[in-house]
Amino acid sequence: MITTSARLAPDVLMRPTELADAAGYSRAYLRSLDHLRHTEPHRADGFYTPAGQAERLRGQLAERDAGRVMPWVLVREADGGSGESGEPDVVGAITLSQITYGPLRSASVGYWIDAGHLRRGLAAAALRAVCEAADRELGLHRVEAGTLVDNIASQRVLTGCGFTPYGTAEKYLHINGAWRDHRLFQKILNDRHP
Repeated sequence: MITTSARLAPDVLMRPTELADAAGYSRAYLRSLDHLRHTEPHRADGFYTPAGQAERLRGQLAERDAGRVMPWVLVREADGGSGESGEPDVVGAITLSQITYGPLRSASVGYWIDAGHLRRGLAAAALRAVCEAADRELGLHRVEAGTLVDNIASQRVLTGCGFTPYGTAEKYLHINGAWRDHRLFQKILNDRHP
């Protein structure tokens, strides 16, 4: 398991996700529903509850323990890192998934930022830190990402972090009620032998 944490801003820490983050994720998703609706799959109402997030995190942490996923949470620390109820104040997340070794040595990355924390450079800072961890701690060769074709903001984050576009995947993911085309990006981390 990766233990990498990174200070992304004076008040925001990126650290590995924990089950105790469930209520914080719930609050962040609820605050950002309108912002995320365009880029997320349809979710059942239970997804947005602390119990729904705890269930999601249990699955994600099991995948982490199996070496297939590495999730990080972005936590605001201006008030000690806790929200009103003492749980972490989640302001975003970034996850490496589909971690593959052998001759491919690759992973996919996905991220989102709370609607109240956009345009602060958090996505780019988190992406740089995760690519560094993917290279140095996981020994991966490349990281890939996909964005909706009209998600220019995310494409700017990716290209600003050294990702290059390599194609378009037609009807790639079911997002916001329909199969959507995605632009695909990759970043080659190193040229080491596997």
